Amino acid sequence: MRLKIDRENDALYLRIDESAVVESEEVYPGVILDFNADNQVVGVEILNLSARVTPERLRVFPFEASPASS
Repeated sequence: MRLKIDRENDALYLRIDESAVVESEEVYPGVILDFNADNQVVGVEILNLSARVTPERLRVFPFEASPASS
């Protein structure tokens, strides 16, 4: 998983896995999902990031992960 904040283009991109993107769909204004050949979401792009999140919140990006279930 990879997260990229592109300040020049005012966008955030979360790549869930590295499979090829075959289709993209804007599901909400400025929110785009990328799909692979199996119709699974493999990426999420959020445009106009500065209008959605304050610069202070982008400086520290908390990450949470639940323990893996057995």
